[in-house]
Amino acid sequence: MKATEAAPQRLPWRSGTVVETIDETPRARSLVLSVAGWPGHQAGQHVDLRLTSDDGYQAQRSYSIASPPERAEIVLTVERIDDGEVSPFLTEEVRPGDVLELRGPIGGYFTWTAGEPDPLQLLAGGSGIVPLMAMLRHRALAGPDRAARLLYSSRSWDDTIYRAELARLGGDDSLLRVVHTLTRAAPQGWSGLARRVDRAMFEEHVFAPPERPRAYVCGPTPFVETVAALLVELGHPPDRIRTERFGPTGGSP
Repeated sequence: MKATEAAPQRLPWRSGTVVETIDETPRARSLVLSVAGWPGHQAGQHVDLRLTSDDGYQAQRSYSIASPPERAEIVLTVERIDDGEVSPFLTEEVRPGDVLELRGPIGGYFTWTAGEPDPLQLLAGGSGIVPLMAMLRHRALAGPDRAARLLYSSRSWDDTIYRAELARLGGDDSLLRVVHTLTRAAPQGWSGLARRVDRAMFEEHVFAPPERPRAYVCGPTPFVETVAALLVELGHPPDRIRTERFGPTGGSP
């Protein structure tokens, strides 16, 4: 879940029918929805989702869109928050055929369109990978013609969302480099990075400022603040760094 952002009142609530659910990790699930009258979206945008109980009580949350603009269905990937009001229902109870209310797309700041001339630098913490995955999927479908890098920080390998698809995308695309770092637990024989993001990691795996990448950072607030500060410290212009952070419920990966 991402930080709440006020939606323009003109956006109508639409009905989205769940056509498929995909268990991404033990705690994260993707919901594939068919939304009648969906106007289309850009990679990086999000929706508001509203649940209404039998007694009329409503709960509303914002979720990033994981699907690329080219796909007809909307994909939302939700990570369960144990004491959450909405995510346990979405990750454990929702089934194909259920109808959910949503409105969107929302947001224009944290978006990316294939064909932009600059290298693409993505930095994700935990479920902050979701809008960045929409960008990578969009890029793959459009035909990559610029270098891209993803540095993805997860608590553990089991918590790494989309890990099989990321491996496939990185293997199929010589212009894309995907690097994982695990901060709490690594599997036996793990030879990759196993620490929180730091300057040395950036110097090795993130585009250097002279390459003028456009950077997108998404994750819990502590992660985003650390990453944005490191990018600026290394010489990346602040106006080329786009950030999106979780609300207070986001845990630090």
